[in-house]
Amino acid sequence: MESNRVKFLENKTLLVTGASGFLAKVFVERVLSLQPNVKRLYLLVRASGKKSAEQRLHSEVFEKDLFRVLRNNIGDETLNALISEKVVPVPGDTSLNNMGVTYVCGERSGLIQEIPFAMGETLHRKNKVDINTEMQLVEQKSKQLAEQGCSEEETKHAMRDLGLKRAKLFGLPNTYAFTKVMGEMFLGHYRENMSIVIIRPTMNTSTFSDPFPGWIEGVKTLDTAILSYGKGMLTCFLIDQKAACDIIPVDMVANAMIATAAEHFNDSGSHTVYHVASSYRNPIIYKQIANIMNRYFKKSPLLGRSGMPIVPKDLVLLSTMAMFRLYMGLRFKLPLQMLGLLSITFPSQFGDKYQHHNREFKMAMRLVKIYEPYLLFKGIFDDKNLETLRIKNEAKERNDIPGFSPKCVDWEIILSIHISLASLHTF
Repeated sequence: MESNRVKFLENKTLLVTGASGFLAKVFVERVLSLQPNVKRLYLLVRASGKKSAEQRLHSEVFEKDLFRVLRNNIGDETLNALISEKVVPVPGDTSLNNMGVTYVCGERSGLIQEIPFAMGETLHRKNKVDINTEMQLVEQKSKQLAEQGCSEEETKHAMRDLGLKRAKLFGLPNTYAFTKVMGEMFLGHYRENMSIVIIRPTMNTSTFSDPFPGWIEGVKTLDTAILSYGKGMLTCFLIDQKAACDIIPVDMVANAMIATAAEHFNDSGSHTVYHVASSYRNPIIYKQIANIMNRYFKKSPLLGRSGMPIVPKDLVLLSTMAMFRLYMGLRFKLPLQMLGLLSITFPSQFGDKYQHHNREFKMAMRLVKIYEPYLLFKGIFDDKNLETLRIKNEAKERNDIPGFSPKCVDWEIILSIHISLASLHTF
């Protein structure tokens, strides 16, 4: 056990922001499991005070099943003592000045390399982003909406639309990706002589092996679509069948974070980007995922509210938005409109049926709107930097560094485990 400890982490002090998040939980578990002699783990969580932060960490992080293996290995008393000694809750909020005290993809195709974003650089070369201008636009729009007396809900929708519009202007699919790009720009611009390592994971799935296979929390990434299909609510979807769905087990991302930190800890002024992805080394295409889903739910169907098994039909996959809209219009919207007219005339006979099918139709359209930038995305994430590091560690026989190669993943097995555990969140 001692030989498997990550020597780099011994006596180190780490700050983890967003400590109650999915990836951060796994990272904290990996650190405590791989090197209990870490000096301190400062965990930043949104909370009103230290006591509140402490309570939140215990209920949302350390009491999770994720820590079951570590708890069984060293015992409740030892783990609680370890947490008490090593973990320091920090109440704060990264959206506030001084904090109240990582999937950058755009509308592009081809091989996407591991290079930093320069200040102002965008995917649409003609449009340069000025972060100060973007912040001013947000402030001006917020002030304008307040002066107009807009409700909280109206303000939220207007600000979301503004963010999406600005993101699209610079070649990014949504506000989430846009703000991540700007965050990278800030780090690169203001780092001075500090070494910076940027980890860009793609879509995180359940754990591959550490601390055990299949740990997931809540419904993640494509789970909404997978479970909607399992419930029989999703019969068609907008997808490029031949495109790679770039997913990566969350424990591999956490392991890569540790490995890259160990590699660059003593650097001076370096600025390195690592893609933690599967589309280049071990791709799985959407058609394969659809087949895995179909096989899984035929073998292990979900049960409806009546207790009867739901056996979903083969999923119709449409490769363009035009084809999807045409299919949805002919197959669902026109019959739904007719049913709507009948529900007005005969509400007791057709009212509930119309509401049910209308809800299903809206769900399908909402899912497509959410996932459209990713479902038709044709990019492949180059992970040359991470593969080079893996080979280097292997050559040096760095057995203390945990694994992060996607080449060892059997997608049929990992996705079947993932679907079975995600299914616990249905109905």
